[in-house]
Amino acid sequence: MRPPPTPLRFGYGTNGFTQHRLADILAVLADLGYDGVALTLDHIHLDPYADNLPRRVGVLARQLARHGLDVTVETGAPYFLDPLGKHLPTLMSDDAGPRTDLLRRALRIAADLGSPTVHLCSGPIPDGLPEQDAWKRLAVGIDTLLPTAETYGVALALEPEPYMFVDTVERCLHLAELVGGHQLFGITLDIGHAHCVEEQPVLECVRQAAPRLRNVQIEDMRRGVHHHLEFGSGEIDFPPVLAALRDLGHRGLVSVEIQGGSLDAPDIARRSIEFLRAASA
Repeated sequence: MRPPPTPLRFGYGTNGFTQHRLADILAVLADLGYDGVALTLDHIHLDPYADNLPRRVGVLARQLARHGLDVTVETGAPYFLDPLGKHLPTLMSDDAGPRTDLLRRALRIAADLGSPTVHLCSGPIPDGLPEQDAWKRLAVGIDTLLPTAETYGVALALEPEPYMFVDTVERCLHLAELVGGHQLFGITLDIGHAHCVEEQPVLECVRQAAPRLRNVQIEDMRRGVHHHLEFGSGEIDFPPVLAALRDLGHRGLVSVEIQGGSLDAPDIARRSIEFLRAASA
């Protein structure tokens, strides 16, 4: 007899709680029954350049353990490195050093917190850079980071993001080939993004990403409009998507990603977990 599928584990992104202290976010999510938190490194909740970073990471690790929450580390804060350039610099930029340094710090923080992955995205292609050269730069950037990933035993999980250079699962898989199919390079699949920009159905995106799937983000969305919506406000049929993830045996967090809801974050988090529990039943 085939064993029953592993239940999905739901998390919520700190970028949807920008009006809250991090300790309070953890308490709210634990009380609501979430399994974990998707922690965006930024100036708000955990600054990877803070002078007292080791102490703060240690405190956070103890808080996570006390609440029984897992964590995954994300690096998608859009203006964290450049106050005027969204997601800049990238691993394709002429000076990729700041992005490389941030990702190395993120890998170390992830290891200290017990996160199995560090999320990243490609960012936009630099103006005037030929696509072939962009692929080379991006692959070299990932190759540069993989020894650090090996040291800490933490995977890099690249997210195909609308309107960025790597915006589809297919392009993410191509990048995986360029870095030699390294086992610590994987995919963060955002379900809303897949519905927004992919030519193929969301369920096909899940199937295609499955061999390298490390991390899942989830929200509702409309085709062609990159705006993160509450569940039921967009066009996605979620029960088949959640069933597909469950049948694949996905063990990472499935994290709600609704950045624009910070003023009503506790209520949105409550409605989200109720929706996901019902949709996955």
